[in-house]
Amino acid sequence: MELLAPAGTIEAFEAAVESGADAIYIGAPAFNARALARHFSLAEVAAMIDYAHRNRVKVYLAMNSLMKEDEIFKAVEELAALEALKADALIIQDLGISYLARKFFPGLRLHASTLMGAHNSLNVRQFSEMGFQRVVLAREMTLSEIGQIHKQCPVELEVFVHGALCFAYSGLCLFSSYLGGKSGLRGRCVQPCRRRYTWGSKGRGPGAPAGYLFSMNDLAGLELIPQLRQAGVSSLKIEGRMRSPQYVGSVVKAYRLALDNPSTPAVLAEAKELLEQAMGRKASLGYFKKGQPADIIAPQHSGNIGLFLGKVEKVTANRGQMTLKEPLRIGDRLRIHQEGSGERQGFTLKGLWQGKVALEQAKAGSKVQLDLPPGAQWGDSLYKVDLGERRQQGAKKGIQPGLFSKKVANLVDPRKLAQIVHFLGQPVNRPTAARMKEERPTRGQAQVQAHGQAQGGRRGAPQVELPLEWWLKIDDFDLLKVQMPAAPSRLVITLSRQTFAQFSRQQKRLTLYRRRLVWALPPVILEDDLSFYREAVVHLRGLGYNTWQIGHIGQRLLFEAGTKMAPGEVGEDNQPAGRKIRLPRQAPAERLLLFGDYTLNVLNSMSVQALAGQGLSNVQLAIETDRQNLFDVLGHKKPLPMGMTIYAQPPLFTARLASSFFKYDQPLVSPKGEVIVLKQCWGQTVAVAELPFSLLPYSTELAARGVAYAVVDLSHMRPRPDELVAAFRQSGQPGRGGRRLSTFNYTGTLL
Repeated sequence: MELLAPAGTIEAFEAAVESGADAIYIGAPAFNARALARHFSLAEVAAMIDYAHRNRVKVYLAMNSLMKEDEIFKAVEELAALEALKADALIIQDLGISYLARKFFPGLRLHASTLMGAHNSLNVRQFSEMGFQRVVLAREMTLSEIGQIHKQCPVELEVFVHGALCFAYSGLCLFSSYLGGKSGLRGRCVQPCRRRYTWGSKGRGPGAPAGYLFSMNDLAGLELIPQLRQAGVSSLKIEGRMRSPQYVGSVVKAYRLALDNPSTPAVLAEAKELLEQAMGRKASLGYFKKGQPADIIAPQHSGNIGLFLGKVEKVTANRGQMTLKEPLRIGDRLRIHQEGSGERQGFTLKGLWQGKVALEQAKAGSKVQLDLPPGAQWGDSLYKVDLGERRQQGAKKGIQPGLFSKKVANLVDPRKLAQIVHFLGQPVNRPTAARMKEERPTRGQAQVQAHGQAQGGRRGAPQVELPLEWWLKIDDFDLLKVQMPAAPSRLVITLSRQTFAQFSRQQKRLTLYRRRLVWALPPVILEDDLSFYREAVVHLRGLGYNTWQIGHIGQRLLFEAGTKMAPGEVGEDNQPAGRKIRLPRQAPAERLLLFGDYTLNVLNSMSVQALAGQGLSNVQLAIETDRQNLFDVLGHKKPLPMGMTIYAQPPLFTARLASSFFKYDQPLVSPKGEVIVLKQCWGQTVAVAELPFSLLPYSTELAARGVAYAVVDLSHMRPRPDELVAAFRQSGQPGRGGRRLSTFNYTGTLL
């Protein structure tokens, strides 16, 4: 198996090569999912590739963040440069970047990032068919699931084996974006999951302590290398592009030892000692073992990296007093975790005392005073994240970017770039800054009118006209009891075991929606649940339901001719194994329509082009987009109608974990006053904001810009009977009346 190491600095890159990595992944100069780190220049990338290739090591470039519309031409330039530099592979999340790479830069080898959400065999097979030579699996996979995927999908599988774990499924986390526009899908996550939470609502008195409910321990799969090899894993990936050279070197050495000496206990013990020296978080086996992992979160612990030195007992003029749990010396790199706010800050220790005596070092158990950064308070936690003597060793300067400066100056053929730009075309009707001003509705467009009962509306319900077509989405048939402001153009129902069981009892209620019903698939379907969804799709299509919304691009394979099954899952009559399904004798032969949900993360027109090529009939734009980017995308010629979710409580994160200390349907408050609620949906844990966000006041503006349809999503909600009518009364009227709801990033900026 390949040992794949991270590098966020040239020093870490050199450490990875010297410690025995087979391949190293670094961030592309832009569009990488560690955008908070310093970008490498093209000259540095060229020097690192040259250095690695001379040492028979491969270099992969992580170009794995979502691309906004105004970044397309910059992405084209970067793809051209990376192809010319002969990078060994490109790690991609964005469907638009994938489209550009396959169309214009066929020399690039593509790996599907873990942010693309490959959590079952359908998704992996889909990426293989799209031209990806390797798929980085979701970190939530068990060894058994990895083995099943390997048997069904002839493509290289890469698995994270060591390092930080996200609480959420990668590619489905909106937490940081929703709370301030810093998108985790664009590499700018501020890690709200690492904060300490309290049970209870904001402003209603002190709540019950909850702890660090979402702060994951680190993954350490060293002892599972033989099982990962047997499961068919091609590459073992170490997380850590933000970690120090010393961390990278220690971890790579440990895994190199274990890979080269798989059956030597003494070597395995030495490897574990190296991992302890790396000063990571508390270790766990993650999700590799079947069942809910018990050691993956310690809610009483903040989940910081490094060795815990203790709690600050007293602070006077930025000098703190504490009793050390580990030895400490001047020059060590420390991190303080401010318990009150949840903020963390790194610093180098410059002053250490015992009484009035200045020290160079102190032993564990010593009561000392030390310099702390401004803002430190009593009760804050302190961690040692690196040793002073290791940090002073520095790099060996084997990589010299200056030698490549002239080479990269003429790296890209301007004629080829000009041809690509001409092919892509210029945006039509691109709004200027002056035209970005709020567009007020024309008279009557957003007026509340008392019409008679509309088709699908409740008798006597007040009717509200929206200036654009609207769809209603639900995850429970009981939500149809909510008073409708008007008849939706389509009813979208999330398919789950619950709604499938409800379906047979809802035939009368669904009569009004029979020709307008869309079945929606959730974004996460685990391997063991595929058989249920295959059967349900066959059954519902047999009843004539041929309009579907997919939550992941791999789900389109559920609708191939005969709904392709995995080996061993098809009976003699071509029905799914297990429960037999009786199809109606005369099932309607309507054309299949596939729609794309916002979880496909479409943030640019190139992604729309990619999805049009996959046979979709329309698509929703990413729910986290801002207004300017939305208008930029809509300003292009549209290969597909594009919709937008405009009222919802979307999952801020989606997680496989369902810990015993979770309390569902109860508010949680962060140190910053943010309120979320945990819920269980389609077999996963999701967190939603306390209140929905609403773009209903901007519906006229959205219609004018070309949004084809708007989705009102009541999933995860239990609205009051008249709540939707009240919300609709604000349509087309920004800033007027009613309660002030979040607009997500629409009126701000997506970073």
